[in-house]
Amino acid sequence: MEKTMAIMRNNRVCKLLGTDYPLLQGGMAWVANAQLAAAVSNGGGMGIIAAATMPADVLEQEIVKARSLTDRPFGLNIMLMSSTASDALELAAKYKISVVTTGAGVPGKVLHRLKPLGTTVIPVVASVALAKRVEKQGADAVVAEGMEGGGHIGELTTIALVPQVASAIEIPVIAAGGIADGRGVAAAFSLGAEGVQLGTRFLCCEECTVHPNFKREVLNARDRSTAITGQSTGHPVRCLRNKLTVEFEKMEKLHASAEEIERLGTGKLRSAVIDGDVEWGSLMAGQSAGMVNDIRPAAEIISGLFSEAREVLKGIYE
Repeated sequence: MEKTMAIMRNNRVCKLLGTDYPLLQGGMAWVANAQLAAAVSNGGGMGIIAAATMPADVLEQEIVKARSLTDRPFGLNIMLMSSTASDALELAAKYKISVVTTGAGVPGKVLHRLKPLGTTVIPVVASVALAKRVEKQGADAVVAEGMEGGGHIGELTTIALVPQVASAIEIPVIAAGGIADGRGVAAAFSLGAEGVQLGTRFLCCEECTVHPNFKREVLNARDRSTAITGQSTGHPVRCLRNKLTVEFEKMEKLHASAEEIERLGTGKLRSAVIDGDVEWGSLMAGQSAGMVNDIRPAAEIISGLFSEAREVLKGIYE
């Protein structure tokens, strides 16, 4: 482990984030709360609180709670299309959040507001064009997220997207989508990434507060256990298969309107995460769920990822 951390000291993402490992935890709505973010940060990564559609007072409580749980830096994910995005932005400024990741839009407003305050801004991108655009706007790095990931996804796979983004921009690239073990970390670095972002793997860490039913479904997942819903709406989402995904598929075959399809999904993520409804809840998880076989502390997961990655790369190149 010491050798692994020594190598990481020269890593641009570690320097940018102020972390031991070049790892971000995904900003998963309803999942990425203060407890999870603090655990990941305490484990040497960059924990992230998901602002999502959280009311400002609730989000502020989560930020304060995270500061009580860790003295390490943690970040905030702002979903730009959210009705509460402006509130999240102002809270990031008020508390001088170290790192802000953004999704679902172009982060010009976030960059303009937070960069002068010293915040590191890292947009999540799903295309080379967007990566180049946010670099010009002043982004410090990008998360290049492939469609293997859970939740809202783009069109390109991680293995195709990451090297193209890495070749197109000068700022660091952080790979996401389908990564759950050290082999995935090693692959990401071989593709040109300098860091990784994981979401699904952290659903099954001890500190994650998602309902035990949700964790059980992830642990039971196999390689083909996910489905993509909402493709006809232009906002595809990857989830574990259940009665809800079957209903989505039926509605799309019947050419239901985008409004009807989106209405079916309203509130379903909360139902899964908080209430444990694994039949009609939205079990957002990536294809890497089939590689998640145990529940461990976040710190143990993180150190294990990079120890394994080092051994994988050593076996290839030495």
